[in-house]
Amino acid sequence: QVPLLERGGDSVQTGGSLRLSCPASGFTTSSNCRAWFRQGHGEGREGGATFDEEGRTAYTDSAEGRFTISKDYSKNTLYLQMNGLKPEDTGLYICAADTPSRSCTPASVDQYGMDYWGKGTLVTISS
Repeated sequence: QVPLLERGGDSVQTGGSLRLSCPASGFTTSSNCRAWFRQGHGEGREGGATFDEEGRTAYTDSAEGRFTISKDYSKNTLYLQMNGLKPEDTGLYICAADTPSRSCTPASVDQYGMDYWGKGTLVTISS
């Protein structure tokens, strides 16, 4: 049992900020790849930001410079700070995790998938 429960989604105006959180339990996060995905309306899930077992982070071009992924090791919680939000950022933000050690980047998580998925938290940005 490895529950993931995202929080922090809301409706905000263009240019606003949100901070999402995703606590995890039941596995050793130091050996895991963790990621935030976005699923837009009528779209599939797309990896946007990743945090690997060595603490390295990676972002898509659209997220780079606006979003920051981080982890509080003491709380075993993944965060996504989102600034300068745009209408195209609207979607269901889903927290995910893998227990095996492997490549952990937006491209790799899109290719290989993840073992554990949260249900998502809805983010809506209006013009």
